[in-house]
Amino acid sequence: MGAERQKKVSKIQTTYVKQQEYAEIASGRKRKLLIRRLSLFLVLACVISYFMISSALSQSAKIEASAAQKKKLNQELTALKKQEQELKQDIVKLNDPEYIAKLARKEYFFSKKDEIIFNIPDEDKEK
Repeated sequence: MGAERQKKVSKIQTTYVKQQEYAEIASGRKRKLLIRRLSLFLVLACVISYFMISSALSQSAKIEASAAQKKKLNQELTALKKQEQELKQDIVKLNDPEYIAKLARKEYFFSKKDEIIFNIPDEDKEK
């Protein structure tokens, strides 16, 4: 029905109408360019935000790994300081002749004059 009733109206060919048609065409072009620019900006913003987020995540993973390593090294440092203190105490003890004599009697079964050494086994070692 719509095809049968086509209106045969001719356009007015004035300068005003031509200016309006050009203005519509120009505004359509501007709108297309605006849409293109905005979509390009959106894509660019997405790419930049992706790189920023990925770098932030990788840096946080590195920070966590560094923190874990720092904790482990601090524990190791504490153990080494404790061992150093024990070794310093051993050095002080080894400078004492009485301690050396006691150690020699205990470990190597040296004895004083007229002293008899009996070796009694420990029950813990047998089990």
